[in-house]
Amino acid sequence: MDKDRIKGTAKQATGAVKETVGKLTGDKKLEVEGKSDKAEGKIQNAFGGAKDTARDAVKDAKDKVRDAVGGN
Repeated sequence: MDKDRIKGTAKQATGAVKETVGKLTGDKKLEVEGKSDKAEGKIQNAFGGAKDTARDAVKDAKDKVRDAVGGN
């Protein structure tokens, strides 16, 4: 798992907490900051997922080439 996925998930969780606290306390600034953090975390998580997918595709391609030429 890519570190961006982990960081993105953490950012989403932090944002959700901020948003909830902002709603409960009537602090619009904190609420908006939480929503922003959640969105940023979602993007970072997606970016990490794309990196994982690309890394897996390269590994699979290398394995296929290695198998085709008879390497170990």
